[in-house]
Amino acid sequence: MKLNVVFRYVGVVMLFLAAFMLLSAGISYLNNMDSAFYPLLLSSLLTALLGVFPMIFVERHEQISNKEGFCIVVGSWVLACVVSTFPYLIWGGEFTLINAWFESVSGYTTTGASILTDIEALPTGLQFWRFSTTWIGGMGVVMFALVVLPSMGRNKMTLSNVELSALAKDNYRYRSQVIVQILLVVYVGLTFISALALHLAGMPWFDALCHSMSACATSGFSTKNASIAFYDSPMIDFILIITMGVAGMHFGLIYATVTGKHNNLFRSEVTRWYTGTLLVCSLLIALNLYANDIFSSFWTSLRHATFQFFSLMTTTGFASADSNVWPSFSIILLMFGTIVCACAGSTSGGMKFNRLLLGVKTILVQIKRQQHPNAIIRIKLDGIIQDNDVVFGVMIFIVSYMLSILAGTALCAFSGMDLLSSFSGTIACIGNVGPGFGQVYSLGNYAEIPAMAKGVLSFMMLLGRLEIFGLIQLFFIKWWR
Repeated sequence: MKLNVVFRYVGVVMLFLAAFMLLSAGISYLNNMDSAFYPLLLSSLLTALLGVFPMIFVERHEQISNKEGFCIVVGSWVLACVVSTFPYLIWGGEFTLINAWFESVSGYTTTGASILTDIEALPTGLQFWRFSTTWIGGMGVVMFALVVLPSMGRNKMTLSNVELSALAKDNYRYRSQVIVQILLVVYVGLTFISALALHLAGMPWFDALCHSMSACATSGFSTKNASIAFYDSPMIDFILIITMGVAGMHFGLIYATVTGKHNNLFRSEVTRWYTGTLLVCSLLIALNLYANDIFSSFWTSLRHATFQFFSLMTTTGFASADSNVWPSFSIILLMFGTIVCACAGSTSGGMKFNRLLLGVKTILVQIKRQQHPNAIIRIKLDGIIQDNDVVFGVMIFIVSYMLSILAGTALCAFSGMDLLSSFSGTIACIGNVGPGFGQVYSLGNYAEIPAMAKGVLSFMMLLGRLEIFGLIQLFFIKWWR
């Protein structure tokens, strides 16, 4: 493996991030040169220097190997999280080293968990940078950078193939370069429509843009301490419910639906089950809330139940109410949504609904095989016959996901957190959801948890966003042939 090649392409990603830091500094400048201007400007220069040196001293290579592509993708994610701590650390405030790292990782992984106790105290420029990290992370650090990279031939295909999971690529029928363009068109288009709708519903332009960036990235960062509950607006809740729900669907299928292609959302088995689960669970939670007199009317119960379940299952993590005081049945369903999450090919993290559906089908097929040992039964998902290797990989992922939750819970409990906070916080971070229950509830934050737990949960965020094996393989790179 040529490390100099890896450094060159990671350097390109650093230049891309430096440009966003400079844009944030520009917004800070327009806002009467607030206190974030110099931290953002200096951070932009430092990040640009990190990107420029490999570009100057390393020659461009016409082709990169899969091993190098993997190191570029994972290295870009990790280093992006490192350089993005610069503006936080230079600005100061609540940002200690571990807090800045936690906030940075939370942004890029679109987890939306925060250590900030007073988000509204952040200057406008730093607010925009915070939302920029989560918007970039929603599409993928490398996928976003690929849009602005010059023509790279097979190199662009190699990097996009590493960045996209196998499940995400199932519903695409295009070349890698076209896939990148489709992602960008859907992502930017959804962000623009959502921002416009939120502004028309009463949000100031800056808040509307930030919340739309966060919702489309399924992140959950907010400009307000009380999240969406601050606005207490049924119309804003409704717009975000639609935005979150759509952002949790496969972007290739969204593009196909808008352009009138045959392979669209309405023909997708995964999308039908995903939508049905969102609606049925929201209704069950609403009935449970109304029966326990949590809200005064059924419609208010339905509004908050739908918002909270959509928010958690799509891994967005916005909050319209304090779900920490909800009945146990509602909390169980919310945790179910937090574990399963939305569809592959979307901006959401987590286990992915595709894997759940494939896992259930595998169980049913196994039951049939025991009844009919000589039968040949093939598993299909969205009309595509799944190879045994794919099914095996899905089952291994689910087992690894559950073991990771167990390990994360144990480590957080060891650091001093209570069991509910440890368990729900680990699920929320590995699923890139954000809020959990207990100490890390929907209207709370992660400020008071121990430093060790912040480190553990930061690792869980990266583990979930890079789909476990993507991050773990980095530690065994010498084993590759």
